[in-house]
Amino acid sequence: MASRRRPPFDPKSAFKHAQKQDDRSGTGVPETILKQGRKSGQLNLSGRSLTEVPQSVWKINIDVPKESSNISLGTTDERWWEQVDLSKLILASNALTSLSEDIAQLPALTVLDVHDNQLNSLPEALCQLENLQKLNLSHNSLKALPESICQLPRLQFLYIQNNQLEALPEDIGRLALLEELDASHNKLPTLPTSIKFLERVMKFNMSNNNLNVIVHEISGMQGLRTLDATHNQLHTLPDDLGHLNKLEQLYLRHNRLTHLPSLQHCTALKELHLGNNAIQGLSEEQLREMHSVSVLDLRDNRLTKVPSEIVLLQMLERLDLTNNNISALPYELGTLPNLKSIVLDGNPLKSIRRDIIMRGTNELKKYLRSRMAESAPTAPQSAVQSSKGTSGIVGGASSGVDPHLVSSSKALDYSEKKVTAIPDELWAVAQSGGVTIVNFSKNQLTQYPKQIESLKDSLCELNLSFNKLTTIDASIGCLSRLVMLDLGGNQLLSLPAELSNASSLRELVISFNRFTSIPSVVYSLPCLEIILAGSNQIAEIDAQGLKSLAQLATLDLQNNDIRQVPPELGLVTQLRSLQLEGNAIRQPRPAILSKGTLAILEYLRGRIPT
Repeated sequence: MASRRRPPFDPKSAFKHAQKQDDRSGTGVPETILKQGRKSGQLNLSGRSLTEVPQSVWKINIDVPKESSNISLGTTDERWWEQVDLSKLILASNALTSLSEDIAQLPALTVLDVHDNQLNSLPEALCQLENLQKLNLSHNSLKALPESICQLPRLQFLYIQNNQLEALPEDIGRLALLEELDASHNKLPTLPTSIKFLERVMKFNMSNNNLNVIVHEISGMQGLRTLDATHNQLHTLPDDLGHLNKLEQLYLRHNRLTHLPSLQHCTALKELHLGNNAIQGLSEEQLREMHSVSVLDLRDNRLTKVPSEIVLLQMLERLDLTNNNISALPYELGTLPNLKSIVLDGNPLKSIRRDIIMRGTNELKKYLRSRMAESAPTAPQSAVQSSKGTSGIVGGASSGVDPHLVSSSKALDYSEKKVTAIPDELWAVAQSGGVTIVNFSKNQLTQYPKQIESLKDSLCELNLSFNKLTTIDASIGCLSRLVMLDLGGNQLLSLPAELSNASSLRELVISFNRFTSIPSVVYSLPCLEIILAGSNQIAEIDAQGLKSLAQLATLDLQNNDIRQVPPELGLVTQLRSLQLEGNAIRQPRPAILSKGTLAILEYLRGRIPT
């Protein structure tokens, strides 16, 4: 008797059969997924082409399978008394046009993510989710938000970007615990006055809207650290903006501003982005208010000169003056101690030869200082000394250090001494003074000073730039409070893995060294916001590593050996400033690079294979 031939295995039909067997509820959501949701309290239904949410989801903790409710079945892997209330529901990337009022049957929800759908309305029952902490409604078709959304007492994160909103709810100020609000890429003409009650919001993004004015009530948002109002139609800014004393980053690019805003009390401001406006000049008063700024972006404006009072910005590190009408630079610009990058492309500079500008920032600063010495201007130089004196940093050109000043300023400056080792007596002074800032730059140190470990409980900023260091000791890992580390201008090839313990580090400078790649330890620093790695020998960009740095805003890779920019770098959307000039890059073309960071990232994303 001939044996029967078995039909060939068809994986598609086998998958469909298994799915059919598994989907006992007939809703399109397999019972095994619902079972896992009851067990973990989390349900992920993203990317399933759902046009509506199945009832089995809303009733996940109500409709329990019979076998799970049978107390006599000790062998079942799901028992009703062991189930967990659903706390996290992800419905992203589907085809939903609305949500059911049945959402009220999930009162334990803390996270609801419905981004990337086609929602045009929201249920009033949303207000019954009293435990909701994070709500993501971005990338939908919402034209309005219901007032009931303002009745979510525990909401901390609200993402409503990329919709068609023409107004925010008038009572949005009732969201007293809100910490992050993203309302970018909508059609908002104004903001409700109740935002003054959002005192805990630290990050507010209102970019890419139709705003022509910012209400003065914004001064009530005293917790703001990052404010983004790029791509609007702002002509002026309220003076009340200057009362945001915790503000660290202010983005106002692509508006219609003709002058700088008043920032009188913004003492924590570190980054000010004013590119693509119509600003015509800077005054001494405005510059005096920005004494803490380290990044100043004034590209694509109408500036005709840079005032000598720029010397007041003693903390300035990056200055972008691209595409203005500047014909000369003040010699005082060369005295700024922390300035590492000056971008001057697109200006009709006449007093400085092009080859000097092309040599880089350090050579340009050196040239400006030499011209200042030749003309011997006394007033600006006294301004420099006065500014240094008011900063509380002591030492400078003198040979000694005043312990009283070190103690009062919490800063130890022992730079430009041409020493090969730090005197032992300084460590006792620094430790007793509880210094938070140490500056040993422009010396001849060949070894990392291990005595820095004695300052581990207080040190926040460490400057070892322009020495002769070839290695950094592993003991640097004990500096857990470190916020800024400047190692530029040395002979470094690598960084120790122990640096990962400096988990608070926000700014890292490794420019003018011998790195062939960004050290892998850098990608383990979760708070890192600024990486300055220009003028090295870096050949490749690790896009995946950079993407892991969720706070990264500034990346400087100028003057390296980079030949290819990976398209995946376009996915590092948190970047606000990307510098790639001075590399042998064929793509993106110079025309793309000149358009700025957003254009570069958009171009790279367009080249990612589908």
